Amino acid sequence: MLPIKPKVANIDLSSAVWVKGADGNGIADPVEVAFVGDIILMRNGGDEASPVLVFTQAEWDAFVAGTLDGEFDY
Repeated sequence: MLPIKPKVANIDLSSAVWVKGADGNGIADPVEVAFVGDIILMRNGGDEASPVLVFTQAEWDAFVAGTLDGEFDY
C-alpha cells in the first residue's frame, strides 16, 4: 500500500526555511530543500516560483539512499 501524500494545498510554505544544496566543492546547486513538520520539500532554488516537490520521510530516505548509491548518476 502506498503512503498517503499530504495535500500540498494545506502546506504553509511561508514557514519553510529553504536551504541550498551544495556539491563537493562547496558550489551552490540550484536545488533547495525545506523541512516543514513531518514533510520534506524540494524546489529549484533558481526560481522561487517553481513547483515544489513534496516527500514523506520514507520517500526522502529512499531518495537520499539512491543518490548516495549512485542510482541517479548520469
